[in-house]
Amino acid sequence: MLSLKSPAEIASELAIRVRERRLQRAWTQDEIARRAGIKTATYVLFERTGRISLIRLLKVLEVLELLEEFDRIGRGQDLAGVSLDELTKPERQRGRRKTS
Repeated sequence: MLSLKSPAEIASELAIRVRERRLQRAWTQDEIARRAGIKTATYVLFERTGRISLIRLLKVLEVLELLEEFDRIGRGQDLAGVSLDELTKPERQRGRRKTS
């Protein structure tokens, strides 16, 4: 699939959104880093550049109560190329019908 953004741009935008969540809670960078169990310098670098290891990012998302959202990535059905008729048709039942 064609993306108009590079991975680096997406990472930077994610860091901005995480920063906004941190500020909504009135937490300092030091406080969120402490809560996530990572070094403050690591977190500061993440907010500035978007660079962070996946495990550390997951720790940050966990303290911001965003881990469940992240866990949903890729779980949805890819609906590209599926028609409305295909989406709305009833599922076929398998097996024998019970006779009375």
